[in-house]
Amino acid sequence: MKNLKKLTILHSNDLHGDFLAEKVDEKLVGGVSRLSGYINKVRSEEKNVIYAVAGDMFRGSLIDSEFQGISTIEIMNLLAPDVVTLGNHEVDYGLAHLLFLEKCATFPIINANMYLKLNGVRLFNSHYIKEIDGMRILFIGILTETVLKKTKGEELIGTLVDIEDAAQEVGKICDAYRDVDIDFTVLLTHIGFEEDKKLAAKLDPDWGVDIIIGGHSHTYITEPCVVAGIPIVQAAIGTDQIGRFDIMVDTDNNCIDSYTWQCIPITDENCPRDEELEAVINEYKDYTDKKYNRVLTRFPRAYTHPRRNMETELGDVMSEGLHAQLGGDLVMLGSGSIRKPKLGPIVTLRDYMEVFPFGEPLYSIKLTGAQLRHVMQFMLRDDAFIESMHTQWYQLSGGTRIVYDRPNRTIVSFTINGEEVQDDKLYSVIVEKFHYLNLDAFFDLKKDDIERNGAVIKVASSTPNVLEEYFVSHPLVELSDAPRIIVQE
Repeated sequence: MKNLKKLTILHSNDLHGDFLAEKVDEKLVGGVSRLSGYINKVRSEEKNVIYAVAGDMFRGSLIDSEFQGISTIEIMNLLAPDVVTLGNHEVDYGLAHLLFLEKCATFPIINANMYLKLNGVRLFNSHYIKEIDGMRILFIGILTETVLKKTKGEELIGTLVDIEDAAQEVGKICDAYRDVDIDFTVLLTHIGFEEDKKLAAKLDPDWGVDIIIGGHSHTYITEPCVVAGIPIVQAAIGTDQIGRFDIMVDTDNNCIDSYTWQCIPITDENCPRDEELEAVINEYKDYTDKKYNRVLTRFPRAYTHPRRNMETELGDVMSEGLHAQLGGDLVMLGSGSIRKPKLGPIVTLRDYMEVFPFGEPLYSIKLTGAQLRHVMQFMLRDDAFIESMHTQWYQLSGGTRIVYDRPNRTIVSFTINGEEVQDDKLYSVIVEKFHYLNLDAFFDLKKDDIERNGAVIKVASSTPNVLEEYFVSHPLVELSDAPRIIVQE
């Protein structure tokens, strides 16, 4: 007869400082008070409960930015996760500050492959073993170089290059603990849903990985994706939902006997409030409300940014605002810099900074028409149209018009201010520092080749400051109806 024990694993990812509940269809949804209430409720109802977070606790809310993540760590300490892995935004405030924040955490933070380039020393514990009801649960944290590039240029840190390396690192850790009675193994990753699938396919079954809990791509799913017998899950973004595994663990054979998984909505109906945690949040909220509640401008209606891999209303407004302030032939605003799905119609400084939290400098670079066309072709590659992929997409300033024939993978027309882009002509393009530092990955162009076109000029020290000035000087900001990118299906 099998020796079975029940294990419940709750999981979040990409919380991004999403502390406050929001009203959706007249109902309050999300917020860490109700998230904590649900976790506490499950902990009281079930015997063996683990709560894990798959990266990106930081960045995205004004409370997090104002206190440089210290507020987030205090709130996370009250949520009491059993284990957390690092995401790319954990290094946004710098390596030294991250190491300080880790000392403030009362929960374990793991990562198997982030190290100092100077001496190869790991920055964090590679794994964590949770002992519960006689079971030993092994958690391994994974990040890859592709994702780390999406940080804000922390040059001291290195990590694994690709999925192949990540798989080998997992194997080393699993092998090292094979002589210990590990009943269950969880990969806690922050590499994106599609990359999780590739990783699962490369894992040796002998390593005994049972499930992958991921983050980074903000993927909402209704059921696990199973690759090579390994269920892969993710819980979208923020605190509006939480993932839940209920697993029967075969402790004789150290594997899953059976499981169910759900994505649970965090609502009033099923999630009681955590009043102690709410009081802490309200102290931070009261402070930021007093400082940031002044009105910047108004929109005729709320402008939206539903997905990062498409042209959006909010992206059009922001890229056009930067263009109006700074000039140049074209502004290419990274779609991922816009962190909330809508803004307006009343735009307060608080709301604006939560939507656009990154204080990136702006650079003017020179691209030939041929290079510019290549960049757009690269942006519009097939991967970009897969919602679960985390490719770079750009919001383009007004006066730009691209007609793209998707079936034939061809740019039919590319005009700026009504004139077709000429291959041998130089164009001034404004980008954020982060994108300038990652031209090879995001533009598929060599930085040296671009710099030979002419001087790279830092045109502003803070993107949010430029946009704030634009909004303040325009009491009503109206959206141009002309689309920048037309995709012919």
